[in-house]
Amino acid sequence: MTQIVLATHNQHKVEELRRILAVQLPDVEVLAYDGPEPVENGATFADNALIKARAAAAHTGLPAIADDSGICVDVLGGAPGIFSARWAGPSKHPVENLELLLWQISDMADEHRAGHFTCVAAVALPDGTESHVTGVWPGRILHTPAGGGGFGYDPIFQPDGHEVSAAELPQQVKDAESHRAIAFGELVPVLVALLNA
Repeated sequence: MTQIVLATHNQHKVEELRRILAVQLPDVEVLAYDGPEPVENGATFADNALIKARAAAAHTGLPAIADDSGICVDVLGGAPGIFSARWAGPSKHPVENLELLLWQISDMADEHRAGHFTCVAAVALPDGTESHVTGVWPGRILHTPAGGGGFGYDPIFQPDGHEVSAAELPQQVKDAESHRAIAFGELVPVLVALLNA
């Protein structure tokens, strides 16, 4: 069985991506990454995803996949964007991030609350070969959090085509429709081609 390493220390992401990838890559074992966390000093989601994938590939000697993702609010010019995880400060506290974002757009009417989740998924091989793809999940920002599922900004994000927040959606729906599902779904054929090259 082929082994690849998932370049994240976020256990929520590990579990989510193992579920997503198990369906499409049944012969690939996705390993959690236990190496040093690189400094994510890129200016874009792609920059940061590639930084993480390169670091994990270099540390383990295995093909590595990584993602960088965040919520982007139209009225904030696409912010928090790459700063989503530390929007309220360096503690990276998810509730504080969510509350700050809600406060910043608290006066905005529904028609001005459009936003989307973006995920860039990247692969890096130990030989320096790399690639990345992007997944976008459009929707709007709710006025108050709803639901106990998911993590991060899920309780305040209502995806297009749904009447509930991402935190209220069944896990199988999120695994099929989310920004990560879209991005990693597009990354799978790229990854297969690279592994078979």
